[in-house]
Amino acid sequence: MPEIKADIASDHRLTIADVSDISAQKPDPKIRVASLDIFRGLTVALMILVDDAGGEWPKIGHAPWNGCNLADFVMPFFLFIVGMAIPLAFKRITSRLDAVKKVIVRTLKLLFWGIILQGGFSHAPDKLSYGVDMKKIRWCGILQRIAFAYLVVALIEIFTKKEQTKELPPGWPSIFKLYSSQWLMGACILVIYVAAIYGTYVPNWQFTVQDRDSADYGKVFTVECSVRGKLDPPCNAVGFIDRKILGINHMYQHPAWKRSEACTDNSPYEGPFRTSAPSWCKAPFEPEGILSSISAVLSTIIGVHFGHVLVYMGSHTARLKHWILMGFALLILGLVLHFTHAIPLNKQLYTFSYVCVTSGAAALVFSSIYALVDIWGWKCMFQPLAWIGMNAMLVYVMAAEGIFAGFINGWYFNDPHNTLIYWIQKHIFIGVWHSQRVGILLYVIFAEILFWGMVAGIFHRLEIYWKL
Repeated sequence: MPEIKADIASDHRLTIADVSDISAQKPDPKIRVASLDIFRGLTVALMILVDDAGGEWPKIGHAPWNGCNLADFVMPFFLFIVGMAIPLAFKRITSRLDAVKKVIVRTLKLLFWGIILQGGFSHAPDKLSYGVDMKKIRWCGILQRIAFAYLVVALIEIFTKKEQTKELPPGWPSIFKLYSSQWLMGACILVIYVAAIYGTYVPNWQFTVQDRDSADYGKVFTVECSVRGKLDPPCNAVGFIDRKILGINHMYQHPAWKRSEACTDNSPYEGPFRTSAPSWCKAPFEPEGILSSISAVLSTIIGVHFGHVLVYMGSHTARLKHWILMGFALLILGLVLHFTHAIPLNKQLYTFSYVCVTSGAAALVFSSIYALVDIWGWKCMFQPLAWIGMNAMLVYVMAAEGIFAGFINGWYFNDPHNTLIYWIQKHIFIGVWHSQRVGILLYVIFAEILFWGMVAGIFHRLEIYWKL
């Protein structure tokens, strides 16, 4: 995912501590925060893994509805990382107007690439074609959500920026008080989201099946709702708002709920619909839609707080203690909300329990990487991830979005399926292990993630980076 920073090459810095005494170390402006690059690279690698191996290993793919699988951590990890980078990018603001201009330009770049890559224009890697019917273009997506969250939170950071103090006042709450207006904004966002998702009346609605391979292509179905406050697939406020504002033809046509038990006997794998499957199984749904993206801003606000800790707290011990305590608190709160059936974990709706669990997990993962890399100096074992993290946009576009694989598949012999990529998968990985599942998993790890780690390393050596 793109490295969203405003000329922070000299600001993305931190101390590498002497392991013998980390309690009183102060930030050293000459050393880069390697853990943030590695965490970014790890998240890009996870995206490649779950996208390309999730079909064979559905337990790592997105949960069909409620629940949280490995893939469901990717988006909030990206948003958390974007949030952490914002205080580093805006440690020193000489001109608010210039800072706002940079934020707007970067947001527009993200929106452009998001629509190109996920709007339907690119058909890579499986189809050797491109182009999209503007009547069916998908307006939302991963980069679009990141653009929205970045725009909102970066502007909040710019206009609520405090004069930087060398030392925080004593007491654990002082870091919260320093940017209390940002937490107030987060509370307002949460209130708006909760009011909308539980208070919006969802009427009955209709849709036309757009899948040309379906026996029901062109048929019109009616979904019975007429309810308020439901969080089930057909009758939630998130889908209703997206249908009204975006238009049902501009929503994602292959939602994860099609793998649910209500829809197919092959669940959690993809498969033909059950004869008794409800009509909504065939309908589109936008997992990166409007209301859920408003809630997603909370993940970035939490990431900003962790970035403030990085900037203002002077010792590794203080930082780790704060991050770990807050990470466990968020994780426990989210799990309690889910298992008491108060608010289910749901990535499609981006529920508050989901925000808490994924943000808590991000905090703990980053804290672990920070301790291993920036304190104990174990950077070498994570070097490919660091290289990916420093050139995240390149790897995201070429690998996660399949642009490079689509280019390679364009050179085939006799048959479009007779390409170098298919040959490598079949003869080197699947054939050797005599297993489609194991072969695909190993192919993704070694021929995609590790390969792009090495490519990113070469680009790093040449000092070539794709930044927005």
